[in-house]
Amino acid sequence: MHRFFAELEPSLTVTEQNLADRVRYILRSNIFDVAELERLRREAVPSSDENATAEDAASQMVEQPANVNTPVVVDSNDDGTVAQELELEHMRSTLEEAIVETRSTPLENRPRLPRLALSKRNRAVVRALNPMLVTYLEASRDLCETDSIPFGAALAVCRIIGAKVSTAGRATGHSSAIPARRRRIEERIKVT
Repeated sequence: MHRFFAELEPSLTVTEQNLADRVRYILRSNIFDVAELERLRREAVPSSDENATAEDAASQMVEQPANVNTPVVVDSNDDGTVAQELELEHMRSTLEEAIVETRSTPLENRPRLPRLALSKRNRAVVRALNPMLVTYLEASRDLCETDSIPFGAALAVCRIIGAKVSTAGRATGHSSAIPARRRRIEERIKVT
């Protein structure tokens, strides 16, 4: 693997141990999902037996089951199973439903979306929905409709991963327009 890396990147000097540590870190931190690793593995051309043993070690680490319930995202070149196609169809219907709902909702009444962690599962959902957005964006006629597509996609991601979405709209729940610091000062004045 080190010799192959040196052939591809002659300007970088990396020790064998450093390269092995980097590979181990990438595999353990789940930076890439299984489908991406398989695609990268297919693109790499093994030049010696060292590469084959390194690939075998990497594939053994990849085959360990992940602890998260990740929807499987397949490339268009791969043969997808029925379960994967159903998962993608569910995502597509959720996306379409969220976009239609967002188009019919005024901007001020849209729900507040939570911040989502950049987990492997969340990135996989976003990666699966991104290609589906192209058809909606190409068909949009005006700016309001175009604006509702990314918001609808974000809403669909929240629904797919099960994040709580507030239905109260963007109202903050404050009873008055008077700032809190002013109310506190006025209350202190009333007490004295």
